[in-house]
Amino acid sequence: MADVTGTTGTLVLAGTPIGDVADAPPRLAAELETADVVAAEDTRRLRRLTQALGIHTTGRVVSYFEGNESARTPELVEALTGGARVLLVTDAGMPSVSDPGYRLVAAAVEKGIKVTAVPGPSAVLTALALSGLPVDRFCFEGFLPRKAGERLGRLREVADERRTMVFFEAPHRLDDTLAAMAEVFGGDRRAAVCRELTKTYEEVKRGPLAELAVWAAEGVRGEITVVVEGAADVAEELDAAELVRRVQVREEAGERRKEAIAAVAAAAGLPKREVFDAVVAAKNASRTAPADGKGLS
Repeated sequence: MADVTGTTGTLVLAGTPIGDVADAPPRLAAELETADVVAAEDTRRLRRLTQALGIHTTGRVVSYFEGNESARTPELVEALTGGARVLLVTDAGMPSVSDPGYRLVAAAVEKGIKVTAVPGPSAVLTALALSGLPVDRFCFEGFLPRKAGERLGRLREVADERRTMVFFEAPHRLDDTLAAMAEVFGGDRRAAVCRELTKTYEEVKRGPLAELAVWAAEGVRGEITVVVEGAADVAEELDAAELVRRVQVREEAGERRKEAIAAVAAAAGLPKREVFDAVVAAKNASRTAPADGKGLS
């Protein structure tokens, strides 16, 4: 790795507001005004941001997005090695966190170029704080795969994750994602859907995954962050009635009984046969109960 010298420039990763432009850190305006090069995910959004801040960029503005990230990185590294101060901004939040930036940071580090940051608003931390779920330990999973099979596979990989999990999701895929989470994690697993954070129509919907999936099926708009409770550290002590109730909840959410039994058993750390027997016993009991009795049909 090359040594950092006085002639080498600096790469600055700048966090931008996730909604309310008033959340922009004071240093952001100063960096935008003085950077030699501003690399922006969307130059039009950058223009709107600078107008809202009442400032003007004096350096060269270039686009830096997923489609040209690989090709433009060498150009920016060349500017950095020549002594330029390069400011990297994305549409919202911190560059390289589910946004362009990682390639440029890795290339700059490889060349021994100084990399620093202007901290800013974070959808991940904001959603965590508002979720009402444990935040002492958490992990960020970003966007899940778009294809249903791959999405289920990824969720199964983290099914036993004990930390609170944070996901990004597109609004038109939210209902499918929540349904898949309910299938893998269990419909009773607590979660929070955070929509349009810091914006006018900010909304945080909290509840079990099965309920949230039904809610999302009606259609949800805006920028979405999903926070999901981690798996239980120890198996719960559940009586037969509670096992049956949880199976019923999952069936009402659209699962087949076989899958519901398997999921409840996995969540409770019990053999599937034990949950199956409880369901069968409840079903038999409902058949012999008085006409106004309640049970599994």
